[in-house]
Amino acid sequence: MSAVKILCWNVNGIRAVLKKGFSDWLRGESPEILCLQETKAHPDQITVELSELQDYQTYWNYPERKGYGGVAVFTRESPLSVRYGFAAAGLDLEGRVLIVEYPGFTLLNVYFPNGKQGENRLRYKMDFYETFIVFIDSLKSEGKRLVVCGDFNTAHKEIDLARPKENSKISGFLPIERAWLDKLVAHGYVDTFRHFHKEPDQYTWWDLKSRARERNVGWRIDYFFVTGDLLPLLSKAFIMPEVAGSDHCPIGIVLEAADR
Repeated sequence: MSAVKILCWNVNGIRAVLKKGFSDWLRGESPEILCLQETKAHPDQITVELSELQDYQTYWNYPERKGYGGVAVFTRESPLSVRYGFAAAGLDLEGRVLIVEYPGFTLLNVYFPNGKQGENRLRYKMDFYETFIVFIDSLKSEGKRLVVCGDFNTAHKEIDLARPKENSKISGFLPIERAWLDKLVAHGYVDTFRHFHKEPDQYTWWDLKSRARERNVGWRIDYFFVTGDLLPLLSKAFIMPEVAGSDHCPIGIVLEAADR
């Protein structure tokens, strides 16, 4: 690959966004790689729509339960390898991880758990977080250059949500969740958007019921993190709030000469 545009989007249902112009949007943006979260479908449920996207190979990880969770990667270039999950006991059952290896980097597309449904789910989320960071640290120690993207389901700093004080005791902005993102950064993973953009009011998720998007009362919970050895290749990181169709908007990065 030369310059690589990678987009990432929690679509909150691939079948729903397919009815809202997803295919035209994808053709218009024409990324080399697209990572989706919360696909809520098995690929055999959208075979006709996928057949129209002949420029892309697609890889899917999903739970047995249809209409729930799931991640997918659309890629123009054939990857060297694809892994489904990270072989963690009890944590790989919900179709949350795809690991796609290319010559210049390894991409991890992740739909991190939501902890709002109660103590058990918050515990599951934190177990997932801790197991995940051990896993990616092991890849990094092998010399892998990593791109980690997805819906992390946590806003990191007060700048990353419109109403931090009101949400300080809500999962998604709890101290324990934010501390894990601090740990991720301390371990050498760079928040690509904040690497370029320090301004407030930049969000990736808005509550649909309260029509929060119209007022830009949102949260930034979708991220691209990269290992420091990819920073010299990182030319751009961006959010696409103008793209509708989901309660999240897409985000993206551009890596230059990523096969070196």
